[in-house]
Amino acid sequence: MHHATKIDDTAAYTPSSYEGHSSGFRRQILVNRAIGSPHMTLSVGHLATDGYVATQLHSFEVSIYVFSGSLAVTTLGATTLLEENNVIVLPLATAYALRAINGPVKWLQMASPAELDDGRRHDTFFTGETLAETVPEAPDMRDPRNRNAARFDAESMDLKRLAGGSDVNAPTVSPSMATALLAYSGIGVKMLVDQQVGAQLHTMFIVDYQPTAIAHPHDHPFEEAYVFVEGEVHALVDGELMVFHPGDVLWAGVGADHGFENRGDGLVRWIEVQTPQPPTRHSYRFSREWEHLSTKLEHGHEH
Repeated sequence: MHHATKIDDTAAYTPSSYEGHSSGFRRQILVNRAIGSPHMTLSVGHLATDGYVATQLHSFEVSIYVFSGSLAVTTLGATTLLEENNVIVLPLATAYALRAINGPVKWLQMASPAELDDGRRHDTFFTGETLAETVPEAPDMRDPRNRNAARFDAESMDLKRLAGGSDVNAPTVSPSMATALLAYSGIGVKMLVDQQVGAQLHTMFIVDYQPTAIAHPHDHPFEEAYVFVEGEVHALVDGELMVFHPGDVLWAGVGADHGFENRGDGLVRWIEVQTPQPPTRHSYRFSREWEHLSTKLEHGHEH
């Protein structure tokens, strides 16, 4: 099972549950239970200039990736300033408030498991408290007290740049295996959200496909969603050829076959989320490997 859609700012609206608890807040749902996903609600949030969302908490885990603007997130005794390409994880049952800084804000929001939409019980609660807001500060990637924020830097995907040593004073997270760029067959993967920053139920990362890069059809024992932000990529999803561009979104459910190919001359990039978090083994099931086994066994039976 899969589902394709597009980010459309005109489709955003203020949920009825947020009326009286927010100002200038709208959201567009991209993936949720209605399209077949029990594990994720993926949405795009908007705050108008001077907009806010009052203190809330959820019975699900949340991460916020800022597309544009500056967002103040007050939680855990501090106010974090999230600007473009900054992300924060808000653990389950963590109270937090949102406020737009110096203009409108747009962000990608991931919730795991999927928000309940059948009315059987609440999963978002407005606490009525006013959190003590401090001066908004950008997350310091080198500060060991930072446990729930990350930042995507395009330079972190540059293999040529990473081939050399890093400046000890560079304002980035200290390089290690936990923060390394995974590169293979023209594909680069940079993790942003996982257990390293407190997420237990989902992951979020950046994927780059260089020209000619290809991932052969495969499936997973978990759900994935792809938010395409750069370039053009061809995909084979459950046997259907699809072409995606910036602003397009693809959800692939458990067992949905999918593969990607960059047939162009430029870079392809997307933001990817997974939920539940992948197991330590057998997270990929490549079709061609099992087809090879089938052919091998058939050949053996013939002789």
